[in-house]
Amino acid sequence: MKTIEIDDDLYAFIAGQTKHIGESASQILRRLLMTDSVEDTSTSAEAAEPVVDTPAAEPETAPVEVKKAAPKAKASSKAKPVEADASPATNVVAAVPANADDDALLKQVTPDALKQFDKRVDQFLYILQQAYVLQPAEFAQVETIKGKNRKYFATSKEELLATGSSTNPKAIPDSGYWVVSNNNTAKKLAMLSQVLQILGYSDKVIASVTETFSAQ
Repeated sequence: MKTIEIDDDLYAFIAGQTKHIGESASQILRRLLMTDSVEDTSTSAEAAEPVVDTPAAEPETAPVEVKKAAPKAKASSKAKPVEADASPATNVVAAVPANADDDALLKQVTPDALKQFDKRVDQFLYILQQAYVLQPAEFAQVETIKGKNRKYFATSKEELLATGSSTNPKAIPDSGYWVVSNNNTAKKLAMLSQVLQILGYSDKVIASVTETFSAQ
């Protein structure tokens, strides 16, 4: 496995390009960077990539583990790897255009707003709460975000607990929705990206929100 280090903003951008939960950093970069000619000559290798709906063998090519470069202000800070989800997403509905107010979301999700929370999970819940407040009707679409054997969003704690014993459901404040929270920062970034895509936010806004969350 090869390892590279990247800056915070690039790390957030890559996470913001996730098309489905469980897509690895290697798969994201392959999709963004590989040219048509390279893809034509590597058809057999790409055919070995795992299919979302059914488990498949790992691809023969060694995956690239992307690490976020440590902030310069913190000499002892360690790089954070972008990790692939163990349970690939299935039954995910493509983003449906909505009347998403990009400016309104960016005004709520700021570094100062996130700094009021000491825990990463509380920042995560705050962003989801703002997305709900701005689009309460459309927010129901987040329930289509699922893993192979797990739901990530539901309207009750019990519904999430029924899909696994270590889901650690958390209530999204003032929304009536619950979300699985026992995942790392990279997974939370992927989930935020997909929620905002489903709600119809622009790629620019998704990248900005995920970068703000990643930088905290």
